[in-house]
Amino acid sequence: MSRAIIIEERQSGRLRWSMVAAMLTRPYPLRIRVVVPMVALMLLVPCYFVIADLTVHRTLHVPELALDHLVPLQPAWSLVYGSHLVFLLLPVLVMRQEEQIRRTFLAYLMVWIVGYVCFLVYPTIASRPASVIGGGFFAWSLRVIYSADRPRNCFPSLHVAHAFVSALTCYRIHRGVGIGAGLWAALIAVSTLFTKQHYVADVIAGLFLAWAAYVVFLRGCQREAILELDRRVAPVLLLGLVGIHGLIITGFWVAYWAEHAIC
Repeated sequence: MSRAIIIEERQSGRLRWSMVAAMLTRPYPLRIRVVVPMVALMLLVPCYFVIADLTVHRTLHVPELALDHLVPLQPAWSLVYGSHLVFLLLPVLVMRQEEQIRRTFLAYLMVWIVGYVCFLVYPTIASRPASVIGGGFFAWSLRVIYSADRPRNCFPSLHVAHAFVSALTCYRIHRGVGIGAGLWAALIAVSTLFTKQHYVADVIAGLFLAWAAYVVFLRGCQREAILELDRRVAPVLLLGLVGIHGLIITGFWVAYWAEHAIC
């Protein structure tokens, strides 16, 4: 797509699919200063499970507050909890400026490194039940989550911290998308409580960690450096990811019924 066409479409005030295609097909900036924090983050992620295994025989703490007793187990929230993996794609899609990409991955690194230190110094265990009682799609979905994630490494909540760093990143690009992403992140935070994956203290700590990472690395990003094309396409990408999550839920629904049909 030529630069003249892009300028013409911007001036027309309309968002066309050609503009979305122009943004998504633009080469992703992958110079060494961007690649290094990306690779470092990918190497750090598997350590989450290593730390969980290292702390299994240590004294595990329970940072439970009185408010935690008022939050019942609600398996339906597992669908929101599982949306975290889709949600993390949003900043990767909307970020196209090299400096913002670099700073965002540094913020992610800060979240994971501080989280890992806390997991080692203050190992915790979640209050989730040994088994999910009941049938139905929601209970089945929660059992899938429990089978994939160990009930440790709770404080702070990386689910919450990572989600809010992603939302704040999007806010630097497009305020409306940032607010929408912030609401999505807030629902993910609530879902960690209703699925009994985290305590209230974990969520609060995750929020503070996300804010600290934002202040250190992201607040200094200049909004003026963001291309107008990227701002206009960002809402489409957010809605697209919501649709993708809906398709994933549909796929899980089909898998659930297929499994029970065989049984």
